[in-house]
Amino acid sequence: MRLVLVGWGAIAQRVAGMLPAGVVLAGVGLRPGSGAVLPAGVARVEAPEGLAALAPGLVIEAAGRAAVAPWGMAALAAGADYAPVSTSALTDAALLAGLVAAARAAGRQVLIPPGALGGIDALAAAARLPLARVRHEIVKPPAAWRGTEAEALCDLGALAAPVTFWQGPAAEAAARFPQNANVAAISALAGLGMAGTEVALVADPGAARNAHRLTATGDFGALSVVLENRPMATNPKTSELTALSLVRLIANRIDPLAI
Repeated sequence: MRLVLVGWGAIAQRVAGMLPAGVVLAGVGLRPGSGAVLPAGVARVEAPEGLAALAPGLVIEAAGRAAVAPWGMAALAAGADYAPVSTSALTDAALLAGLVAAARAAGRQVLIPPGALGGIDALAAAARLPLARVRHEIVKPPAAWRGTEAEALCDLGALAAPVTFWQGPAAEAAARFPQNANVAAISALAGLGMAGTEVALVADPGAARNAHRLTATGDFGALSVVLENRPMATNPKTSELTALSLVRLIANRIDPLAI
């Protein structure tokens, strides 16, 4: 399978270093003039229109929200399946609808990776029956919230105990905290949607890892999942599991046994 990664940051480089046998990294989408150093034999693609020439089977975006629409539409038009990592962009209902329509027209798929979450398969299955409530709590060390709006909502440097500094719908969480709460869009898409999914953001000075606490109730019963993810060494705002979930997604496209 020919794979193209859009972006060459911490996530993309981690994925590229763990590709399963049978997958060829055909190219990497980059901003024009980027100084990124790519592995030998990997093509530089500086515009979405260049995807078609590489004939990819799968395109994975890991370059930020602004890249989701142009690279996604080009990937689907080129006959590839498309997996966006910057799922906070999908809080834009028109963009999401446009990608789905383009995938339908091309006979391809938009694939939503579970990212740093677990239990998304169970939540999506449970949503086949009416859901009553879905709550997603994101807990990270204060350092992981630096450089975000959290700095204006609480004193990150003076915390002595966990503080829930923001609560609201998934759509707003993912839009206002795209680096840290991007994953809220995933739980929303799997369950009650962007407006119906409750999100709480917590800064915990005692936390050494990024944690997600996902709970749901409905006609299916009740679900409770807690993950404590190790932050990626090269980007503490992102969990190691985010890259690993992409490696699994890739493997599931080619392995005879998919889990």
